[in-house]
Amino acid sequence: MTDKKIAVVILNWNGVALLEQFLPSVLAHSDEAKVYVADNASSDTSIDVIKEKFPSITIIQNDANYGFAKGYNVALQQVEEEYYALVNSDIEVTKDWLKPILSLFDAEPKTGIIQPKILDYKNKQYFEYAGAAGGFIDQFGYPYCRGRIFESIEKDNGQYDDEKIIFWASGACFFIRKDIYRKLHGFDDDFFAHQEEIDLCWRAFNLGYTAKYTSKSVVYHVGGATLNEGNPKKTFLNFRNSLLMLTKNVPDAKLFPILLARLILDGLAGVQFIFKGKLRHFWAIIRAHFAFYALINKTLKKRRAPHLEKYYHSKSIVYKHFLKSGIVFET
Repeated sequence: MTDKKIAVVILNWNGVALLEQFLPSVLAHSDEAKVYVADNASSDTSIDVIKEKFPSITIIQNDANYGFAKGYNVALQQVEEEYYALVNSDIEVTKDWLKPILSLFDAEPKTGIIQPKILDYKNKQYFEYAGAAGGFIDQFGYPYCRGRIFESIEKDNGQYDDEKIIFWASGACFFIRKDIYRKLHGFDDDFFAHQEEIDLCWRAFNLGYTAKYTSKSVVYHVGGATLNEGNPKKTFLNFRNSLLMLTKNVPDAKLFPILLARLILDGLAGVQFIFKGKLRHFWAIIRAHFAFYALINKTLKKRRAPHLEKYYHSKSIVYKHFLKSGIVFET
């Protein structure tokens, strides 16, 4: 335990090349934090490299590859700093990136979760897919961001240089108060990876806490370094976990109609994959639904009151983006 208020915790699994590339920026610009690497039982040389090249970093060794959700849950049991910064191993941070975060947490007790501006490491003038300038969902649970809707990515022209309450913060660079994380029992282990951060933000929102985006803190994200967009496993996890998240958090009166609508919309997404010749992704959606059915009873038991009625920023981002006008974002 140190006298520092914030812990930067980087989850790693066989990512030695990413650690060597990106840990130097974290160490150079994180004087306000204690830096940890939580290792998910890597079989590469990650641990040896950290010990040799980055001896100031505290290593937490998980005994298995628990994925993103449980991996962090297990590791953070050993981290006692007041604020957690959960940072992907493919993130480059910038000078003074932590100062605006600390200022917001200290000044706003109801702000429980914060996300910085996330730009594309490979094209730094553009927002990055995973988080951009803060996340929202539509009433059917489809996530999108200021600066990114589906595959449409905006150039950063300063249009989101602000501080704004958002619905979800990206797990690529995710700040949360330790007491809220533990009060909510962290991420849902059943998600393994993908959308667990949206579920956690939703549960925090139901308890009256807010998530906030600040452009005063900037990071650059490679994206897809662990599981790229073309991988059917990512399709499986996104579709399954979205249904799990809805089942846990949608208000009682809306739950069945929303799930029914999602099943139809997911079916249409599957047909689109067929027409594009992406049969493995079509099959991933089928598998996601059967996996969801297998978990539905367990998931229903996780529902906790209250479930706030207005959780969505748009009724249907699919309709607005693809069918109506191709809009990018409505404020």
